[in-house]
Amino acid sequence: MVLPCGSMTSSEQPQHGHVWSIVVGAGSGARFGGMKQYEMLGDTRVIDRSVSTARAVSDGVVVVVPASDVEREGGIAGGATRSESVRNGLAHVPDDADIVCVHDAARPFASTDLFKQVIAAIRNGADAAIPAIPVTDTIKIVAADGSGTIESTPDRSTLVAAQTPQAFGVAALRRAHELDDGNSTATDDAMLVERAGGVVVVVDGESPNRKITTQEDLEWARREVEE
Repeated sequence: MVLPCGSMTSSEQPQHGHVWSIVVGAGSGARFGGMKQYEMLGDTRVIDRSVSTARAVSDGVVVVVPASDVEREGGIAGGATRSESVRNGLAHVPDDADIVCVHDAARPFASTDLFKQVIAAIRNGADAAIPAIPVTDTIKIVAADGSGTIESTPDRSTLVAAQTPQAFGVAALRRAHELDDGNSTATDDAMLVERAGGVVVVVDGESPNRKITTQEDLEWARREVEE
């Protein structure tokens, strides 16, 4: 699904120009136990809430869904990994776009203000901008050999938990994906830009911008909608 926002009136048009968003909803929901992006929150599906917010701040939106759902959803087919799904979406972002936001469909409570903050950071010269919240738990680094041995305890004050939407200069994101060999362990696009040598900055995230990963998350989200 490629949704240009040309139907908006001039007063509703984004003021930042040439900004597109990719909403990634191509996951199989293995951890969740089903297609969480199609679950209902009140009278609206999770993915539709995310797309609606992206449309409000973008000149166009590319929606990435599982290949089996493309015909029904009118979307773009995702890939075997998240990075591949984003690349598939990026291929449909027009050449005249200069900023692209990448947002997880499973974060239906991201605000338009959060989109605007990461977009503004790109306008100010960053290659990538991500929202994040402070880590409140003590984090331990566990040995990779499976022994369960703690190797170290990083300084919690330097740690943040990343969210989406993440915004990028289009050229920086395209280059980062071109350099990816397809076997990347990157869990978000900001990591690809980091590896490509780009400048990634952080803006304040939002506590309600919780990712729906488990059934408990969905129950929480439904309570939020009901309140």
